[in-house]
Amino acid sequence: CENLGIGLAMEGKKVLLVDVDPQGSLTISMGWQQPDELSTTLSTLMQKAMNDQPIQPGDGILHHAEGVDLIPANIELAGMEVALVNSMNREKMLKQVLDSAKREYDYILLDCTPSLGMLTINALAAADTTLIPMQAQYLSAKGLEQLLYTVNKVKRQINPKLQIGGILLTMVDSRTNDAREISNLIREAYGGKIKVFQTDIPRSVRAAEISAEGISIFKHDPHGKVSQAYQDLTKEVLADEQKRRKRQLSQLR
Repeated sequence: CENLGIGLAMEGKKVLLVDVDPQGSLTISMGWQQPDELSTTLSTLMQKAMNDQPIQPGDGILHHAEGVDLIPANIELAGMEVALVNSMNREKMLKQVLDSAKREYDYILLDCTPSLGMLTINALAAADTTLIPMQAQYLSAKGLEQLLYTVNKVKRQINPKLQIGGILLTMVDSRTNDAREISNLIREAYGGKIKVFQTDIPRSVRAAEISAEGISIFKHDPHGKVSQAYQDLTKEVLADEQKRRKRQLSQLR
């Protein structure tokens, strides 16, 4: 998520990243190594939304040196997942938090856990588009069907604007037959109805190192294969957005 976000920022876009993971994985990988010590996080803002308290512009937003902003998360978000169960309008608390920020940013990227709990439902209810990263492994492919079912259910019942932006294959080791077979299987099974990004994110030891450094792959290994892959993905995402806007304009005429 952070590499795509910083890639978009490098293309001149104003980007907000939102950590929707109680483990704070995105927050930690962006350099805030002690997320439990942060005074304001996504949990704080969602609690305000639940209590009908105003959220001030810039509330809880951290600024990263590579030009993106972040709403961080920590373990308090796990308690928020439980609290949401008994909340009125529980699927739309995150949307309430982000509604005012939408005017300030070109892109807001929500980084979710692989689970399909209430926080992920909130993220899908707030989103216009979902990008589905998946490893080129058999078990990941099995879980994709359940995720697609959940996305379509949210679209029908909560957020009719929700679109699937595409499936992104990650940690692809092109040297193994297994990865190539899964990659081909996903493209054959879903490519006709869902976009599968042409860009694959390759497996790389250099990429795994950056989570402890708080910098993007563009800073850590600017000429490496993963950096190039994220540049290609960024261009693909921007091109898709341009196509969507053209379609919307043609429909209005």
